Amino acid sequence: MDFTLTPELAELQARIKRFIADEIMPFETDPRQGAHGPHESLRDALVDKARQAGLLSPHAAHEYGGLGLSHIGRAVAFEEAGYSMLGPVALNIFAPDEGNMHLLEAVATAAQKEQWLRPMAEGHIRSCFCMTEPAPGAGSDPSMMTTTAVLDDADGRYVIDGHKWFITGADGAALAIIMAKVPDVGATMFLADMGAPGITLERNMDTLDTCFPGGHGVLRFEGLRVPASAILGELGQGFRYAQLRLSPARLTHCMRWLGAARRAHDVALGYARRRLAFGRPIGEHEGVGFMLADNDMDLHLARLTVQHCAWVLDQGQLALHESSRAKVIVSEAVCRVADRCVQILGGQGVTDETVVARIFADMRAFRIYDGPSEVHRWSLAKRIMKGARPAAAQS
Repeated sequence: MDFTLTPELAELQARIKRFIADEIMPFETDPRQGAHGPHESLRDALVDKARQAGLLSPHAAHEYGGLGLSHIGRAVAFEEAGYSMLGPVALNIFAPDEGNMHLLEAVATAAQKEQWLRPMAEGHIRSCFCMTEPAPGAGSDPSMMTTTAVLDDADGRYVIDGHKWFITGADGAALAIIMAKVPDVGATMFLADMGAPGITLERNMDTLDTCFPGGHGVLRFEGLRVPASAILGELGQGFRYAQLRLSPARLTHCMRWLGAARRAHDVALGYARRRLAFGRPIGEHEGVGFMLADNDMDLHLARLTVQHCAWVLDQGQLALHESSRAKVIVSEAVCRVADRCVQILGGQGVTDETVVARIFADMRAFRIYDGPSEVHRWSLAKRIMKGARPAAAQS
């Protein structure tokens, strides 16, 4: 595996780096940010800047206005965008839209792509992915799903009823991708207009992270009627499509958060060089210097993991256990980096006078979203046990 950047990719990396520094980071103190993410007017302004710079939706296919980047290309571009918490919003590569666009490109019909994928890739609309449910419904165990879609033979429409929560971007989204159980068929994905009768946004959840436009909503579906043309892919293939979406989406999370961790490290490093204690910069004391060294190693580990998995994706499909392993490695590595940066900054680290406290708060959820570390470890352990030789054979 050769991770040397092509001249074209190196030039794109430099372009995005300049764009984030010159055009996006000045918006980080913009008041149009709240507990549930950037307001729509701010998102529109950021997206417009990326559109003018020719950097909007770099992951999307050329036919939808994107740059058609490979996964290695995305690893480079997404990390640079992630250097600002507003960067992924500007480039239209934030969750859940980035993963939803990938899913629609892979599974949707031509008509569905024109109706939903094109305006999403052009940055005109947002979407949400409706899978997680409150107890006793689906959380870490998707087989517990209680949301149903029942065919009404009278008009050939499916009637969806259920309850979803932690639905990122629900508030203000135009499209909902809904996972529901069709009786005697299995889990199926449906596309629905968020303005349709039968969809209610009950509330937005107040969470530690505040970086996702639309926040995290609680949705109720009551008698939502959708035509058969709203089925995404095939009946009963919902779980398979979920894995098709989640494996690369976990990796793109890793790419974006790697950029944020690098930003936190740069801020902490600058402080460690300026701040004096006991006659010299604090970075020259082992307590702080060792934390900087550990950051360097964790960032290196995270980047190698991302690059390897991106290379695998470019060769074919990333196996489920590989995405689980990468998600745990990177989410925990970047969280360690952010935590050390808070510690290096001391009192400054827990204020809003630097971006580090926000990165720390936003990043903490990464160890839970798209599967908590413990569930991924459990899944990996089961695979390891199945592949192990019997103890007697090893003696």
